[in-house]
Amino acid sequence: MSSLKIGVVCYPTFGGSGVIATELGKGLAERGHEIHLFSYAPPARLDLFDARIHLHEVEVSSYPLFKYPPYDLALASRLAEVVEDANLDLVHVHYAIPHTIAALLVKDILAPRSLPVVTTLHGTDITVVGQDPSYKRVTRYAIRNSDAVTSVSAYLKKQTQEVFGLENGMVVIPNFVDSQRFKPETESRIRSCFTRGPEKVLMHISNFRAVKRAVLVVEAFADVVRETPATLVMIGDGPDRSACEARAQALGVKDRVRFLGAQTDVEHLLPAADAFLLPSEYESFGLAALEAMACGVVPVTTRAGGLPEVIRDGEDGILVEDDEIASMGRIVADLLTDTERLERMSAAARAGAVDRFGRDAVVSQYESVYRSLLADTPQGEPAPVG
Repeated sequence: MSSLKIGVVCYPTFGGSGVIATELGKGLAERGHEIHLFSYAPPARLDLFDARIHLHEVEVSSYPLFKYPPYDLALASRLAEVVEDANLDLVHVHYAIPHTIAALLVKDILAPRSLPVVTTLHGTDITVVGQDPSYKRVTRYAIRNSDAVTSVSAYLKKQTQEVFGLENGMVVIPNFVDSQRFKPETESRIRSCFTRGPEKVLMHISNFRAVKRAVLVVEAFADVVRETPATLVMIGDGPDRSACEARAQALGVKDRVRFLGAQTDVEHLLPAADAFLLPSEYESFGLAALEAMACGVVPVTTRAGGLPEVIRDGEDGILVEDDEIASMGRIVADLLTDTERLERMSAAARAGAVDRFGRDAVVSQYESVYRSLLADTPQGEPAPVG
């Protein structure tokens, strides 16, 4: 098949949308496609040495007239310029606001030239931003006028349909993991940096926002160490980090908790863990849990949002009901002290991540969406979404 020239728009942050957009671009580039990545800074996982991936940083000019720099307009201007100069076939945006709006503006600017716009919904663009009265109408417009819309989970698709009154048209394409990058390490050199000997290692990775309930991780860990020696590694940064540190101090486990801040190479850190704790109030998918699974780390999470679509409870991970959240520490301790069960679930976690969420299979699904649009969508007529 002929190669495509694809524009990918994303945020550069450590969150799921930026990670998946970047990894998707890398996967598409490996298949011979030319990728043009748009962001206001280099994404955390971008390999700048791939000649098939071109980074276009969006610079926002600051004028006294503007109280807030107009990033969406700067993005649209840069996007329009590159679409014309590089003759892009389509644009795939991650996060509806403001990326889809900017892409739709470019579509109008360049009309009657055809420019299909694919929007991938990741979660907070629907659950937080999209439901804000200030943005709800424009979010609905963005989704309805995209040529194709994908959702990272069936849960998020259903929620989007309910919130915005949309009918059909969305395709569920799950997040994925590079199983060659995220894999178990039989002799983890990193593990020796965390443990005091033959003890277990627990890990948590997030942006430390309230929805992640990171403080509950510390509280669960305090219960664990009453049953078995263990170390907790907290990766990431955000508003609740100081609260986590204070809670660790209050519970007397501060010397057993390591706060590493934001890390770009978590694939080297995850294999050092035995279990991954994620007591989130909401997860549209749970990419961090999937990456842990690929490393052979057993996830223990809440049964929230799209997590049940990733984790098979009791087989490759444990789903905790919200009314049992106070018992998470005991549940984790039971897992860690049952060596046979822990090893069995670790192997199942790795197998499930590879078999169900391997990168190649998911990248193929996106590629099929692109080719279907380019083959079937009449010029100037978006495919109906809602």
